[in-house]
Amino acid sequence: MSLTFVFRALRTEVSKVGVCQYVRSLHTGHILAAEKALLMKLRKSTGYTFINCKKALEKFDNDITQAENWLHDQAQKEGWSKANKLEGRKAKEGLIGLFVGDKAAVIVEVNCETDFVARNEKFQQLVKDVAFAAMAHHRMKTQGQDRYVKNMLEADQLSKLSVTEGTSLADQVALTIGRLGENMSVKRAVTMGVPAGWHIGSYVHAGVTGQSDMGMGRYGALVVFHGGKEGSQEALGRKLGQHVVGESPLSLGNMDDLPCGESETRLLAQTFLPDPSRTVAQFLKGQEARVLDFVRFQCGEAAAGEGAE
Repeated sequence: MSLTFVFRALRTEVSKVGVCQYVRSLHTGHILAAEKALLMKLRKSTGYTFINCKKALEKFDNDITQAENWLHDQAQKEGWSKANKLEGRKAKEGLIGLFVGDKAAVIVEVNCETDFVARNEKFQQLVKDVAFAAMAHHRMKTQGQDRYVKNMLEADQLSKLSVTEGTSLADQVALTIGRLGENMSVKRAVTMGVPAGWHIGSYVHAGVTGQSDMGMGRYGALVVFHGGKEGSQEALGRKLGQHVVGESPLSLGNMDDLPCGESETRLLAQTFLPDPSRTVAQFLKGQEARVLDFVRFQCGEAAAGEGAE
């Protein structure tokens, strides 16, 4: 075999290797680009870390659906584990969430350990989940009814409600604990439904900015009333809610009750906060309206702070 033939064979082999390496490089580049796009998509849709998202994609050969399900399962397990470890730590901070829909409203309290976590979007999403789950429960229980309905839901009742199919509020709380690393609890909720011609006023104080679909803050109130001058019911409801938050009434009282001093705790006999020249009852008479019930929540308080049943 001549030396020339050997060189030609080597050149041919080297050429083939070079082409293969070039093609492999191009192919690998496309794979890397595709993997990066999947990684970014998974990261955006789940909110988990890049490292965990990469691990999930590698585990399931870039099947994004299986990867996402696995991430949720792992976070859920971690969340329950953290929830068990953190149980017993005081959770007195948090938010009051308040939502008013069509002839129905809900007010909830969700607690965490620090005000810092209360400002976190993931915690605020939990407050929304609690409020909307309680509202869905109310709608289901009162479907077709046209009367006043008020229900108090305690922590154990709320924890069993569903956020999505197969996911309970207890699971959602554990997941949020796993993500944010603080003890949290769903404390209570009140739902209200009113018949035609009745109204529900609302007010939230020390509110969270950037929330448009529901109110959140340190204090909140719902007020059930009927009457009011046409077109002014929304403003009237807000003023009544503001008074309830500010003056902390303990009972409703009667329209003809007389004030008994600065320690007055009956709503209708109290001096009206937006207009101290009149009592709440006197203000309502001028508005041709009547308050029927109310509920007030203050974040971290020991008592429920509700109005008369």
